[in-house]
Amino acid sequence: MTSPVLAEVIITNDVGLHARPSVKFTKLAKRYACAIEISIGPDGQWIDAKSIVKVMGAKAPKGTTLRLKATGEQAEEAVAALVALVDRQFDEGHEHAGTDQA
Repeated sequence: MTSPVLAEVIITNDVGLHARPSVKFTKLAKRYACAIEISIGPDGQWIDAKSIVKVMGAKAPKGTTLRLKATGEQAEEAVAALVALVDRQFDEGHEHAGTDQA
């Protein structure tokens, strides 16, 4: 059995992991064959990253450190893609992505 792929990323969009970002996050997670879990904070419970109800229920505000754990086929790709999505502020950070960034 392979070791899980782990990562941490800070949520930087103003509204945190609310409805639209949660939908984008879970849709992306579901593209990968591996099991993916997230946790909010160092002592947080691991939850299924492919469950919209559980991800929205985490209610992670801006500034939260989101921990990711993936096991199985495509685990590395899945974690990298999800971290990138969070880093891009769930593609909601700017009205016109790629412009007016100082």
